[in-house]
This record gives sequence, structure tokens and C-alpha cells, in this order.
Amino acid sequence: MTPEKVTIAEKLSLFHDHWNPRIVGELNGQHVKLVKLLGEFVWHKHDIEDEMFFVISGTLRMEFRDKTVEVHPNEFIIVPRGVEHRPVAENEVEIMLFEPASTLNTGDTKGELTREVLEKI
Repeated sequence: MTPEKVTIAEKLSLFHDHWNPRIVGELNGQHVKLVKLLGEFVWHKHDIEDEMFFVISGTLRMEFRDKTVEVHPNEFIIVPRGVEHRPVAENEVEIMLFEPASTLNTGDTKGELTREVLEKI
């Protein structure tokens, strides 16, 4: 297999919906995902996986039960396993996620925003 580069802006141009991650890469049991956020997500946690949110554009507000952290373009935040959190985007935010392939986007909280099967682009 010959390695191919991934152009993030090109991949982001392929979709316009929110809270629906797309897989753009796989390595060592991890998925690299792109997703667009707008509004409030659900409070949730992941019992066995850490998550990394890398902001490409916009400002992500990551809410925790005891504090809120703003994450700006070219910054990232790692949410440790077991920590309840809620991503919030007042305006559209484009992010890249690094997380184990087994990670369910809504963690321990299943609902209308849960995506059990992700599209690869």
C-alpha cells in the first residue's frame, strides 16, 4: 500500500452536516475523524477511551461539570476517559478527533446524535 496524503480542507468540503464524524484515516487501532459542530452536544463520558479534539476553525467550548475550557484554532484538548464533558459550538467549529476505533461519539449516552457506523471519506 502506498501512503497517500490527506488534504483536510478538501475532506471538510465533502460534507455540511453537524455532529456526524467522518473517518479520514486509521492507524494503530485509532481513527482520525473530521466533524463539524454547531450548537450543544449531549453530556457524556467514555469509560475506556481518551479523546483528543483538535480545532481547525472556530472556537470550541468544552464544558466539564466543574469548569469550561475554550479551544481555538490550532489548539487541542484531551478529555481523559471517565470524565463527563459536553462540546458546545456557538458558531460552526471544524475539528479533528483522534480516538480509538471503538469510540462511540456519544459515549455512555445513546440518543438521536449517536452515530454507530461512520462513513469513511
